[in-house]
Amino acid sequence: MDTDTKHPEPATILVVDDTPANLSLMTGLLRDEYKVKAAIDGEKALRIAQATPPPDLILLDIMMPGMDGYEVCRRLKADPATRDIPVIFLTAKSGVEDEKQGLDLGAVDYITKPISPPIVMARVRNHLVLKASADFLRDKADYLEHEVGKRTAEVIAIQDVTILAMASLAETRDSDTGNHIRRTQHYVKALALKLREQPHLAALLDDRYILMLFKSAPLHDIGKVGIPDRILLKPGKLTPEEFELMKTHTTLGRDAIHSAERQLGMPVEFLKLAKEIAYSHQEKWDGSGYPEGLKGEAIPLSARLMALADVYDALISRRVYKEGMPHEQAVALISAGRGQHFDPDMVDAFLAIHEEFHAIAQRYIDTDSEIEAKRQHLARVHNL
Repeated sequence: MDTDTKHPEPATILVVDDTPANLSLMTGLLRDEYKVKAAIDGEKALRIAQATPPPDLILLDIMMPGMDGYEVCRRLKADPATRDIPVIFLTAKSGVEDEKQGLDLGAVDYITKPISPPIVMARVRNHLVLKASADFLRDKADYLEHEVGKRTAEVIAIQDVTILAMASLAETRDSDTGNHIRRTQHYVKALALKLREQPHLAALLDDRYILMLFKSAPLHDIGKVGIPDRILLKPGKLTPEEFELMKTHTTLGRDAIHSAERQLGMPVEFLKLAKEIAYSHQEKWDGSGYPEGLKGEAIPLSARLMALADVYDALISRRVYKEGMPHEQAVALISAGRGQHFDPDMVDAFLAIHEEFHAIAQRYIDTDSEIEAKRQHLARVHNL
């Protein structure tokens, strides 16, 4: 015989009654099948119910001195730790209104005294079976929720890594460092949070939209992968012909993202914003930008946000071929571009939080070693 076979623990029943004779009667009835705990008042019953492990079911008298059974049940159901314990009222109160009140408080059953032992045992057994089923389903739901959360986190992590990998690919082609990606992400987020204080933008700039902006911002220059080195890395001013070719990076970026989305076979929210940003962040409020010469609110909001963030970072950042501009000078230039280069609302929001932009720039500043490493990398890769 297998002496290691484990039998399931019997269920624990808490009997609450202020009359010792009733406690003795119920204990004698239940103890052959169940583990029985007893309480002579409501306060002790609550302490036992809140202990670990809690009882599996409670048989509760109503008429008790101090805290009556109704109040005990009310408190049990108000406490997340005890609200799922089934309560059966066991009472001499036999009125319909009494029973209705007990069931309205959350009791699963209502048995009047004097009791019929077979009926009490049958109802206890049935409610324990129902509780076991409910516990199983609840545990299964919690497990599935945990697994879904885990898988979702993995998908999001893979998504974020993929975005940064794509953005870093573009970054290897020009003089920007990886910190440019981080800075522009945080600039766009800070600007969007400030802008949503304006009533006409509050509904659009909700938390999800801003998160998608933050995720898609690194892809704003992905199209630079397709620009020839002789143009992309030229330290001096571009010729008109070279500039026309440089401008195609917006279309190249949009088309690359669109191709990736098409291969997925379904629209993806953050890729929609990424396409808007990549294609339109070089547009200007007055219509003098590219690639389409869009004007005013015809320019997508996401692209207007990126336009200001990208220009600010270009002004203040050191590059292989230039020193960064002081923050105050960059602020003045952006302010001067209000209503021309930039959406007036964007500039007003920027001016209100420009110190936050400066703090972001300092947090992700390009160090001397990063600038030098970038110079050496470009020299090796492009034979400069």
